[in-house]
Amino acid sequence: MRTHGSVGGAAQALGYTPSAVSQQIAKLERETGTRLLERQGRGIALTDDALMLVRTAGEMLALAERAEVALEERRGRPAGRLRLAAFPSGARGLMPGVLARLCADHPALEVRMSEIDPHLSVGLVARGEIDLALAHDWDVAPASAPEGVRRTPLGDDHCDVLLPAGHELAGHEPAGHEAAGHEAVEHEPARHAPAGRGALVVADLAGRRWVCQPPGTVCHDWLHTTLRAAGQEPDVAYQVAEFETQVALVAAGLGIALLPRLGRGPLTEGVVVRPLEPTPTRHLFALTRVGVSHRPAIRAALAALRRAAAGGGADAAVSRGAAASVGREGGVGSPGG
Repeated sequence: MRTHGSVGGAAQALGYTPSAVSQQIAKLERETGTRLLERQGRGIALTDDALMLVRTAGEMLALAERAEVALEERRGRPAGRLRLAAFPSGARGLMPGVLARLCADHPALEVRMSEIDPHLSVGLVARGEIDLALAHDWDVAPASAPEGVRRTPLGDDHCDVLLPAGHELAGHEPAGHEAAGHEAVEHEPARHAPAGRGALVVADLAGRRWVCQPPGTVCHDWLHTTLRAAGQEPDVAYQVAEFETQVALVAAGLGIALLPRLGRGPLTEGVVVRPLEPTPTRHLFALTRVGVSHRPAIRAALAALRRAAAGGGADAAVSRGAAASVGREGGVGSPGG
């Protein structure tokens, strides 16, 4: 309630129904003999007694965490359960190597991982439901860590424009892909193609048909914000969440796409990659609670993530260029895909 401002917001964050949250609050009021909610304008707010209980509960949880960390430090090795979360392409591109290393190097560690979007993982870390989350934000939409949560930068991941082979922006037409290429350009009127194989610029993207993630995702928002700022309205014909499906639609000549390199996977021969300037960039980072940051298991997980982000932990589906891109930006940085 204090964090989300309403019973409905608290229920959504916890995964319960509003009526279930209201029942728990009523039960707590009966047990404490204290009124915890009061009317405030058109909504409700926590009473002073409720705020005192929230502060006390936070202090109790912090004490329990400190005891956990102290016990693990006395053992001198990572042990116990470690609950991790990662956004989908990070779970695919970085986490397999990270998890394998943690399990091999620290057999006393019981590792669990959930695939969770960044805008949800922040709250899970803050509430102590997740110990460490791999998250990201974008240069055009930076995110801040809430009080009590530490953000550890891991590096940057860059995005490229994916084009059907033979598309005028691809710069060439590979042998054997003429049909797919001509099918692609039939969807659009002829335009002057940029010379050479250098980076595209936003002006090159005017009037193109797009394959893009659904509304509410950062990729979708970046595309619309950037093109509209240049006086263009993007034509998003296909809204698709999965990278593999986006690549398949591009290969079929149905449009172009903008995809990050991390976790993108191998591209078919019918797809050409071109860089874009300025380069769309997302910042990778780990989120942990301040109170458990010194836990040996957390330190081991951060070390494994840093090694992976330096280029050695991406799975075989990530190209050398993608891993190198994340690695080159390894010391930089401070809501799908």
